[in-house]
Amino acid sequence: MADEIIKAQVARPGSDTIFRKMIHKEILAKIIYEDDQCLAFHDISPQAPTDFLVTPKKHISQISAAAADDERLLGHLMIVGKKCAADLGLKKGYQMVVNEGSDGGQSVCHVHLHVLEGWQMNWPPG
Repeated sequence: MADEIIKAQVARPGSDTIFRKMIHKEILAKIIYEDDQCLAFHDISPQAPTDFLVTPKKHISQISAAAADDERLLGHLMIVGKKCAADLGLKKGYQMVVNEGSDGGQSVCHVHLHVLEGWQMNWPPG
């Protein structure tokens, strides 16, 4: 987990991201779902036994940079996350997490929704 925090501290909006490369098929991803708006894939650095990401194809560096007209797209990410969780058989519950900025643990400057499952999650997080 410490590695992800270090990555978050040095991540900068505007830089090329691994997610852009996955979306454009420049880097292989273990894809779960894809449509014209988003891509869902297993995290290459999982933080839970099940950890997959849902990211928009439109580049939005972080949630605080989202525009009002991104509302439908951001909601779509949650619906896709729910569908993928069902497809993967996540029946006992899961967390959906969006990290924002360096203090929020955002290590890739491209909005993405984590779907985490595999043990009893704590509340509050962190």
